Amino acid sequence: MADRDAVKSESFGFQAEVARLLHMMVHSVYSEREIFLRELISNAADACDRRRYEALTRPELLGDTPLEITVTIDKQAKTLTLSDTGIGMSRDDLIENLGTIARSGTARFMEAAKAGDSKASAPDLIGQFGVGFYSAFMVADKVKVVSRRAGEDAAYAWESDGLGSFTVEPAEREATGTTITLHMKDDAAEFLEKYRLSSIIRTYSDHIAIPIKLAEAAEVGETVNTAQALWTRSKSDIEAKDYTEFYHHIGGMFDEPLRTLHYKVEGKLEYTCLLFTPGQAPFDLYDPERKSKVKLYVKRVFITDDCEELLPAYLRFMRGVVDAQDLALNISREMLQHNPVLAAMKKAITGKVLSDYAKLAENEPETYAKIWAQFGRVLKEGLYEDFERRDELLKLARFKSTGQDGWTSLADYVSRMKDGQKAIYYLTIDEGAAASPQLEGFKARGIEVLLLTDPIDDFWLGVVPEFDGKPLQSITKASSSDLSSLGEAKDLGEAAPEGDVSRLIAVMKGVLGESVKDIRASERLTDSPVCLVADEGDMDLRLSRMLKAHDRLQSVAPRVLEINPRHDLVRQLAERSGQDGQYDTIALASQLLLDQARILEGEPLPDLPGFSKRMSDVLLRLAK
Repeated sequence: MADRDAVKSESFGFQAEVARLLHMMVHSVYSEREIFLRELISNAADACDRRRYEALTRPELLGDTPLEITVTIDKQAKTLTLSDTGIGMSRDDLIENLGTIARSGTARFMEAAKAGDSKASAPDLIGQFGVGFYSAFMVADKVKVVSRRAGEDAAYAWESDGLGSFTVEPAEREATGTTITLHMKDDAAEFLEKYRLSSIIRTYSDHIAIPIKLAEAAEVGETVNTAQALWTRSKSDIEAKDYTEFYHHIGGMFDEPLRTLHYKVEGKLEYTCLLFTPGQAPFDLYDPERKSKVKLYVKRVFITDDCEELLPAYLRFMRGVVDAQDLALNISREMLQHNPVLAAMKKAITGKVLSDYAKLAENEPETYAKIWAQFGRVLKEGLYEDFERRDELLKLARFKSTGQDGWTSLADYVSRMKDGQKAIYYLTIDEGAAASPQLEGFKARGIEVLLLTDPIDDFWLGVVPEFDGKPLQSITKASSSDLSSLGEAKDLGEAAPEGDVSRLIAVMKGVLGESVKDIRASERLTDSPVCLVADEGDMDLRLSRMLKAHDRLQSVAPRVLEINPRHDLVRQLAERSGQDGQYDTIALASQLLLDQARILEGEPLPDLPGFSKRMSDVLLRLAK
């Protein structure tokens, strides 16, 4: 004891982002400050779950200690204390967990808060970005945390007023767990009233399967919540608001879930699933690790919230619980990775989720459209990765198109195909695809084109050649230039004589050389003079640019330049190509037309000074 007492109090500065966050918490007042209690209780419940799990292999960590959470009011001292018998924290845990934020959510939290979006209240942001502990500073001007890690003799105290620093020093705590003492602000007196706290606990934490006791000063606490795991109850006994509050707890979210899937499987395998589709994309949805956030329980004992064996990566946006009956309670991380029971569960759960989405798409298309708008680009990862379920995912996929507003399925596209149309046409391009010159000939003939603007589209299209017997064909490929079989476009104007066009092409090839792979007359263009396309066998335009930008491709193959023989500029150039003294004019125009085509495709110009000079020459000629 003497050695520990000899250690002095240490002072630390908060991580910069946390300091800014705390400043906002301390100096702002929110209408829904009650959320702080939900956050602290949720953290305490997680700590109890983790102690119970570690005790499976080290029973001495639990002993006869009951897992519980106690909330104590002391009106005279103006403090609110929340104590748990969970796993506890060591000195290093206190510094790491309460002084820094490992996840990169705080900066985005601050940006969203500064934006002043009326739809994003403080609880929405707190839940979305995982900074729940710091919500305590909405109601307290000082917070003290005393904790003792399970299996350790030493306890430590963390203390801060939320103004930029915190201290850590040795402390006394007889039992394992954590005690958080909030010194309440004068304007937070309502949270020292027993009836008020009881109401908050029943509203937000009734479903937590650990007793939550509420007491005043020296009273013996009374259990406030039902302390029954929600997923073990009959669906007929659960109200919509109960599901929503459980979703808030289990997912750390504050939006309304778009879909709830609750079912129990009995037979060869026995398990219960309670899964939610969020109403908004979680902030870490595109984290490179692509981890699942569904929690795995075994016989109501928490095992892990990082189990990639439960759901495929393309369903990582889902939140919820899977409670298995056929796994050992002391299952290790290594055993999870190669467990045949878990593999069978993953297959069955994934199938159930996708079939539920299929029913939703048929019966409630508007709700499904909201899900696709939020998570479609993630679900499309499965088209590339999950060969077994590719057909199911293709039927679920939705796309924007030139044929109608809103989303369309591939099946609906096929039903609208023109007579004689044998392919499903698509365009992969960044936002603004509707203005692409490649679309002009298709629009003029009333041919619908799917507009694919997600980067993942370039990858799954390489492994999905067709749908319903119809090939998927990019309109940026040279082969899609011949549209005559699909009817004549109206009011296109008269084309330049074929001989003049051939002569112009020959001159342009001489000028542009290896800058282009070929130059051809186009059927696809109606309004624009030129466009770039990929030759047969070459990589699609956007995919090659993407790979080049990420150093996965050394160079981009030269493109085919298509010219529009009906465009006034091309007609005049074709006519001049047979006249003496016009070479310089055609050469200048040829280079500028190639520059224009590159700009329209979003490709960088290889010679910016040259482009600037050519533009200056043209303007000078116009000025004469």
